[in-house]
Amino acid sequence: MTIPVPTDPVRSALELTSRWADLLEPAAFASRSIWLSWLTPDGRQTPFLVPVEDVPARPRHRLVAELLALHEDVAAPSGGDVLLAMALCRPGPPGATVDDRAWAGAFRDVLDDPLGACWSLHLAAGGRVEPLTDVRYFVDRFAAAEDSAQ
Repeated sequence: MTIPVPTDPVRSALELTSRWADLLEPAAFASRSIWLSWLTPDGRQTPFLVPVEDVPARPRHRLVAELLALHEDVAAPSGGDVLLAMALCRPGPPGATVDDRAWAGAFRDVLDDPLGACWSLHLAAGGRVEPLTDVRYFVDRFAAAEDSAQ
């Protein structure tokens, strides 16, 4: 399955949520997966959109570490200055569950030190997409870019 990657930039947390909603339409899944995407500092999405299928309900730190290694491989050509945007997709009703929050915690444990605020996690379930983490990267990055352009 090929999903075309939009060319318009993502410049806010709301736009990132909308982008995931567009990419994962309809946001209803038969199994659990994590989708990875990368955005450059100007908000453009790279051509890489990677689904990791059949992930367990509870997080495995080893899997998260492997996703970090994949991120580092993808980010290296751009000097590492990209946002790792992820979507946790699962069957069931919308709204974060204990397991979903555990995934967000595992990502924080593994990603916060090496990536700082340059990662995000959304939940796609029950036909809805919502952020599981604060996406300050966009607010901070694009506010700074607009200030320097003026």
